[in-house]
Amino acid sequence: MRKLVVLGGGYGGMRVIERVLGHQLKDVSITLIDRLPYHGLKTEYYALAAGTVSDRDIRIDFPEEIDYIYGQVTDIDAGDKMVLLASGEKVPYDDLVIGLGCEDKYHNVPGAAEFTYSIQTLEESRKTQQAINGLSPGSIVSIVGAGLSGVELASELRESRPDLTVRLFDRGPSVLSFLSSRVSMYVQSWFEEHGVEVINQSNIVRVDADGLWNHEQHFPSDLTVWTAGIQPVAVVRNQGWELDGGGRVKLTPHHYVPEQPDIFVVGDNASLPYAPSGQLAEAQAEQIVQVLLCKWKGVSYPDLPDIKLRGTLGSLGKKAGFGVFMGKQSLTGKVARLLKSGILWKHKVIK
Repeated sequence: MRKLVVLGGGYGGMRVIERVLGHQLKDVSITLIDRLPYHGLKTEYYALAAGTVSDRDIRIDFPEEIDYIYGQVTDIDAGDKMVLLASGEKVPYDDLVIGLGCEDKYHNVPGAAEFTYSIQTLEESRKTQQAINGLSPGSIVSIVGAGLSGVELASELRESRPDLTVRLFDRGPSVLSFLSSRVSMYVQSWFEEHGVEVINQSNIVRVDADGLWNHEQHFPSDLTVWTAGIQPVAVVRNQGWELDGGGRVKLTPHHYVPEQPDIFVVGDNASLPYAPSGQLAEAQAEQIVQVLLCKWKGVSYPDLPDIKLRGTLGSLGKKAGFGVFMGKQSLTGKVARLLKSGILWKHKVIK
């Protein structure tokens, strides 16, 4: 029996498991190691933090056909082909898929790690939700980073807690300028109309318990959420593998670590020509399964095509949204929000 071990039940790890199970292989066992007893829909963690959904709304049970180990991965022994857990347990593997996700990157900003909240994990999002729920009316919430996570959190929070002052700090000249000018202008206008203060061209240089410094100006803040960058988890960064400028593992064209043909890396930990996303992780996972099937059959690996993404969708509260499809067509308003809700429903219901 060949032992496939998957680290992390995120979008990439789950897609690998689902596709391998679909082939009903009699000689391959699957073991999943995760800190959670279920798959969390990370793209919706902003809504959990804002208090508009419960964690039961954004989690999916793991497949019953696999072995599951609840635990924290502390190291990978590639020589002996073992995964080491915080409990002291050692889990052997024949093939390993690493999808352990990411953590916040604070860019060496003093106080950022100590005095900000996060939405990178379900546990951290719960803590953020509890902290926001405890704020009194009139409190100030600062969100550092105006990418998709920051924009969606700011808009959801504006609708769920209209009694709060919400500030969004954006490094660029306008929010989401990397998508399209139409989307950027629409989102910027939405924030203006709904009373979210957007501070463009920002540069956060320090954070403390009382607020944060943008350039040399101090902004009081009762609670600060950091969404201004991510990096692979430390256990991946510390393996000694070659990394790109973002700390992600450089891979062969078939998604395994150079000179480690039994170790595949998927999702936020992998160096790919796109920004990390759930959609990218799932598309990469599809190719990893193709390679694994060839490996197990003892045949040559196929030439894998370039990964093509369908586009990007985001929400502005429960009634508005935005999107860019195939890098060209922009969509804003209610239809974009309905499309995102439909994709979420499909992900939860259809495997």
